Amino acid sequence: MSWILLIVAGLLEVVWAFAMKLSAGFTRPGPTLLMLAAMAGSFTLLAIAMRSLPLGTAYMIWTGIGAVGAFVVGIGFLGEELSLQRLFAAGLIVAGMVAMKLS
Repeated sequence: MSWILLIVAGLLEVVWAFAMKLSAGFTRPGPTLLMLAAMAGSFTLLAIAMRSLPLGTAYMIWTGIGAVGAFVVGIGFLGEELSLQRLFAAGLIVAGMVAMKLS
């Protein structure tokens, strides 16, 4: 159950990062409120997951999901550049998460 909560917490991190971008510096109330709600949910689920998962593993997975997820959302919804170098960097993040989980 902790792993499911951690994954959902990571996905909520992607939501709040995307909502932060859409908030235009907190000038748009809708995206700003979505960002705050997603942040609260993400941190809460992370804290619950950390009751039974090691700190380093939980935090790395959470931030890794957020980083790679934000990368994918940026490309898919914001028209950000997809280059071989950026794809390689995202692959390194995923490789690090897998290595942390297996260790």
